[in-house]
Amino acid sequence: MSVPLDIFADPVCPWCLIGKAELDRALESRPDHPFVVTWHPFRLNPDMPKSGMAHTTYMLARFKDEKGIIEANRPVLEAAERLGLWLNMAAIERIPDTTDAHRLMLWARIEGAQTRVMSGMMAAHWREGRNIGRADVLAQIADAAGMDGTVIERLLATDADRDTVLAAEIHARERGVSAVPTFIVANSHVVPGAQPASLWQSVIDELAGEDG
Repeated sequence: MSVPLDIFADPVCPWCLIGKAELDRALESRPDHPFVVTWHPFRLNPDMPKSGMAHTTYMLARFKDEKGIIEANRPVLEAAERLGLWLNMAAIERIPDTTDAHRLMLWARIEGAQTRVMSGMMAAHWREGRNIGRADVLAQIADAAGMDGTVIERLLATDADRDTVLAAEIHARERGVSAVPTFIVANSHVVPGAQPASLWQSVIDELAGEDG
């Protein structure tokens, strides 16, 4: 039995990072899980300029002042610590436009490399402070995930599949996806937000019981 697990996420979304870590933990604990994972584009900041925005400017625009930023970051940092994730927010200089990151994810799907690429993009942004809006950075991530980075950089220099990514995001919003992460199990059950590993373990166990 295989069960589709569709994930709408953006690599610069902190709760997507947390949600992926929780899901990863559950899948590792249930190696015979039935999920076939597919990542779908959904930009956290669809109006972001192509060149991105300075991290400090972005955070102040969203949370007004330093106190607001600290309050917004606290639950993310607490969740990351609980999961053993190291986040280096001080290294993040820019919040990128992630349209090209989602184009890379589209191509990674063809090569069965989506989860490796998403992991690489999240590590680049959250731990290394690299700008994943840049074609050369995305090409390096693709290369590390087993794709051809030279081909990826060449594709990113064009508008290849840009319309496909944007249309997919519009379709997701029309279907009711309004925030990330959003998980859809078996094309029917919507699971919003970063859920604990225990929830995913319960879902997998329930599916295994149905199969048995």
